[in-house]
Amino acid sequence: MAKIVVSFLFLLVLCANVCAAQNNVLNVDRAIPNSMHLSFPNDNNITPKKSDFSIANYVLMSNEIGERWAVITLTNLASGKRELNQEHVLALFADGSRLTPSEFKLGFKGNQTQSVTVSFAEHTFPILSVYTSNDQ
Repeated sequence: MAKIVVSFLFLLVLCANVCAAQNNVLNVDRAIPNSMHLSFPNDNNITPKKSDFSIANYVLMSNEIGERWAVITLTNLASGKRELNQEHVLALFADGSRLTPSEFKLGFKGNQTQSVTVSFAEHTFPILSVYTSNDQ
């Protein structure tokens, strides 16, 4: 009888771990055209830090526990080296809030294009767009 109870508890723990892992899996969110115009109020005047970066495209991802991520492809519009960080990028959420991603840094050569995956932490509402000072 003890073996059955131990086996049952083991299977229960294993199933709980598998179910929890499935909640952490990121899924690509439905694409929203970059040309879509959104007009949420920005009473606090939250804007990305001025930079020489422009977003070529992005892919938004999320999971069941509310983590929000984006794969962003950016171009350094300057002819010299530049460093991109979280202050240069903002996400607009479906409730109108604007947030920077978690801390990151990425070096660019002049006119170079690169992709970076960034986290916008957990949020109840989905991300509608991601932008820099050159994309507004």
